[in-house]
This record gives sequence, C-alpha cells and structure tokens, in this order.
Amino acid sequence: MASKRDYYEVLGVGKDATADQIKSAYRKLAMKYHPDRNPGDKAAEEKFKEAAEAYDVLHDAEKRQRYDQFGHQAFEGGAGGGFGAGGMSMDDIFSMFGDLFGGHGGGGASFGGFGDFFGGGQQRRHDPSGPQRGNDMSFNLEIDFDEAVFGSEREVELTLPAQCDECHGTGAAPGSKRIACPTCGGRGVVYAGSSFLRIQQTCPRCGGEGSIIEKPCRSCRGTGQISRERKINLKIPKGVDNGASLRLAGKGGCGLRGGENGDLFVVLSIKPSDIFERSGLNLGVEVPVSPVVAALGGSVDVPTPLGMAQLKIPAGTPDGKVFRMRGKGIQSFRGQTGDLDVRVVIEVPQSLDRKQREALEAFARSTSAANYPESQRLANKSRIFFAHKEKLEKG
Repeated sequence: MASKRDYYEVLGVGKDATADQIKSAYRKLAMKYHPDRNPGDKAAEEKFKEAAEAYDVLHDAEKRQRYDQFGHQAFEGGAGGGFGAGGMSMDDIFSMFGDLFGGHGGGGASFGGFGDFFGGGQQRRHDPSGPQRGNDMSFNLEIDFDEAVFGSEREVELTLPAQCDECHGTGAAPGSKRIACPTCGGRGVVYAGSSFLRIQQTCPRCGGEGSIIEKPCRSCRGTGQISRERKINLKIPKGVDNGASLRLAGKGGCGLRGGENGDLFVVLSIKPSDIFERSGLNLGVEVPVSPVVAALGGSVDVPTPLGMAQLKIPAGTPDGKVFRMRGKGIQSFRGQTGDLDVRVVIEVPQSLDRKQREALEAFARSTSAANYPESQRLANKSRIFFAHKEKLEKG
C-alpha cells in the first residue's frame, strides 16, 4: 500500500495555516475533483477522497494537534476517528461536503449531490402522500406544592391537532389530488442566478414537497388537521421538581395517513409552599421557639412532609441556629429522600399582662452582661472600631 501523503501537502497549505485557510483549500479541491464533475474518473475520485481525509483531520483542532505530534500514526489501530481509524464512507464524505457548503451533500454509490448544489439535481423529499408522524406538543401546567411532594392524578383538557374528518388527513378536497408544483416543476427547489455557481432555495409554493394539492380541503384548508378538544389523564409522580417534563407517548399531534402520533410533553411549574422552602429533595422550614426553650432547652414541634416531628433544642440555642433532620425531606418516586433543615426563630412574647411583665423585669434585674456574650462581643468590637476612627481623625 502506498504511503499516505502529508495532509498539509494534500491541501496545499502550510503547517501554520488558519482554520479558514484550510477550509478554503478544501473547498477548491472538493469542487475540482467532485465525482459529479468527473464521471468515471477514478483518479479524480481518489483525489476527492484524499482531500476529504486531510480536511477531516486538519479542521478538527484536537485531531490536528495529534497529527502534528505523531503524524499518520496518531490514527492507526482505531485510535482517534477519521480515516486513520478505519476510513469514512462516501456517504460520510458527502455529508461533510454538504455541511461545509451549506447545501445537500448527496450520497450513495452514484456520488449524487454535487449537481444539487450547482443546480443539476433534485432535492431529497419525503413522500407527501405517505404516512406522516404527528408533531410533538408541549404545554405548561402549574401544580400545587403538595401535588409535587405527594404526587397526584389530574384530568387536563387541551386543544390538540386531530385528523380532519372530511379529507382523512390527505388535505385534499373530495375528487382532488396532488399535482406537480408548477413553480418548481416538481423539484421542490428553485434557483437564482445564471452563473456556474447558482443559489438553490426551497420552493416557496410547495415548501420543498415538489407537489401541491389541486383543491385544498375546505375544513382543514389543506393541512389535513383540525383542532379538537381532548381530555388527557395525567399522573404526576411524587417528588417532581420545578421544570420537570412528563412525556406522554402518542398523546401529541395526530399522525396523518396512517402515521404514528407525536408525543405530549407536560412541563411542570410548582407553586411556592406556605411552609417550606425547597432545594431539590431537601426542604427548609422556620420554627418559632420561645426564649425560655431557647435558654433552658426543650422540644419543639416541626412540620415535615410525613407529619409533625419532635426536635430537641439544647440549652443556649441562639436565634438563627439551623438543625438538620435527616430523611425528613421529600421522597422521590425513585425512592430517594432528602433532608429537612430547621431554622430556629426566637419568638418574642406579645400581649404581656402585669404579672408577666413584673416577672420579666425581675429576671432582667437578676441578669448581668455576662449572660449576654454576643452583646458583649459586639460592644467590644464597636469600641475598637471607634477608637481607630478617633485615631485616624487626629492624624
């Protein structure tokens, strides 16, 4: 087997060539040696494949770096894709060609497609009279927080495309049929310009189908579909999060002429909870605690998705302290369970009567600054701050 030529030599560029220079060089060679311009010329076909091989490696930054370091050996033994890892088929080459030129690369043993780009071929089209799969549809559904946590079942009413009863999805009026599009002559494409390189565009009349309906159906105006109200039973699994998408196979747009229906995607948005804050399967909740329990310790009732639970509060618990209750968060339909973070909020007693007020006043007289270390720390830091301020002002 003959040794491979250097890829830079194949494209006629230097090793410092930019990506644009490499692309431009490949364009010229691909246009020059394309099989559609050189029918039956095996030498041109080999040069066409050789140029594609070089471009496949050099236009990819990672492949190019490996080639610069190891040469053709970088792709031997299946180590890295491209031609060196077993070769690309002609379909791959034409696909790359089409991507580069922004047109249709063609493909197959006949090496078709170059004529498409330059105006000599037909665009590939699906059969407009054959089965057509329905469109996938989506809609947003707002649910309560409780539904997201525990799951629920709903019946929702939607307006979805359904097959037209009059034309049975053909889009044609009774007695009418499809005919070749007079604008594009059945090709599905039209061309602008008269030079060697012409611009190909999808036919604006038939939308690339190559045919039009002689007389459209009056009910669906030629689309083959009408809008119809449908009731859908929806099961919301427990533990779903905001933005979750539920897929209902076959519940989307109707298929035409025997084609399968599309899918329906339900995107969930969850209303905020009056009690909890949510982060994935974890929850957060604020629990009011009396100053007595915070100072002396005790227990408080905490709401969880499974009911009320007891949380022990140690003596001397400050305001804002967070306690984590493992496994008390949301349980997902996969069996995973989050945690519950409980934030202590010291609740100041309200509407005190005379005896309660006197008791608090007596308590206040019995305490000293040492009973309030946080206040002492703030006072000390404040003194240091103002002393520094006074020093700076005096210069």
